[in-house]
Amino acid sequence: MPPEAADRYLSLLGLPPGRVRLGGTHGHEGAPVGGPPGPLPVVLYSPGSDASRSFGTGIVEDLAGHGFLVVTVDHTYDAAAVAFPGGRVETDPPGGISDYAKALEVRTADIRFVLDRLAVLRSGGHPGVCPTPLPAGLSGAPDLRRVGMLGHSLGGATTAATMFADGRITAGASLDGGAAGPVVDAGLDRPFLVVDTPGKGGMESNPALRAFWSRLRGWRLHLTVRGAAHQSFGDDVLILPLIAPLMGMSAPDLEYEVGTIPGHRAQAFQRAYPRAFFDLHLRGRGRLLDGPSPGFPEVEYAR
Repeated sequence: MPPEAADRYLSLLGLPPGRVRLGGTHGHEGAPVGGPPGPLPVVLYSPGSDASRSFGTGIVEDLAGHGFLVVTVDHTYDAAAVAFPGGRVETDPPGGISDYAKALEVRTADIRFVLDRLAVLRSGGHPGVCPTPLPAGLSGAPDLRRVGMLGHSLGGATTAATMFADGRITAGASLDGGAAGPVVDAGLDRPFLVVDTPGKGGMESNPALRAFWSRLRGWRLHLTVRGAAHQSFGDDVLILPLIAPLMGMSAPDLEYEVGTIPGHRAQAFQRAYPRAFFDLHLRGRGRLLDGPSPGFPEVEYAR
């Protein structure tokens, strides 16, 4: 996270600035575009409510490291903390989101705006309002004929809602997210991956998600990850166990958030399955999603 956003986020958790240092990632600002020659398939990432685009770093850096151009989106006044150029930081309202229909409407507009700006980038323009230098090779890199999207929690519902509103997204994946709005009854005719847990908000306990699933007319797959919980599909599965003592979080509370799945197994799922989905539907390759894999015995398949 940018330093200003990170400090504000820690303060929201009751921790002083600089109290938690987690080290670096495998990426850095200004990195030149690499990978295979030619335009790259695009994947958009939408985080959960009261979260941050940074919370999916493990997922998105894997996709970026395998030749996808990944665009992560913070939904301002929904995200935990958003840093703007110049140091301005905006947070979500106290008490979180109360109107999920409105949140989905705004999030969908956010993603469609980002797609519009990617079209500007593809045509050689600058996508932002600040004339900052772009990384080498970025202009012209997005292949807007191959666009996927994934999200966690409310970001998963955002993925489905945006696909219904905008045909530019050709494949979508939801990581323990629900479904809401017109897409529940209308369904989709494009590939969609539903990943859930045996607990919060999964297919068994979410009638809207079941209705949405029943109306998917394209390629579809439902995966359930045994031992996982709602926060097992992002960086929290590794970070929360580290900072739980600082926050006074009890062992049962921690298990409710991240489940009993070992962190390295949750991260292995995050790195393998989203990439397999987008490899299949944006590149036409890969076999991991054909059926249960001995390398992932905790993953159950349903068509």
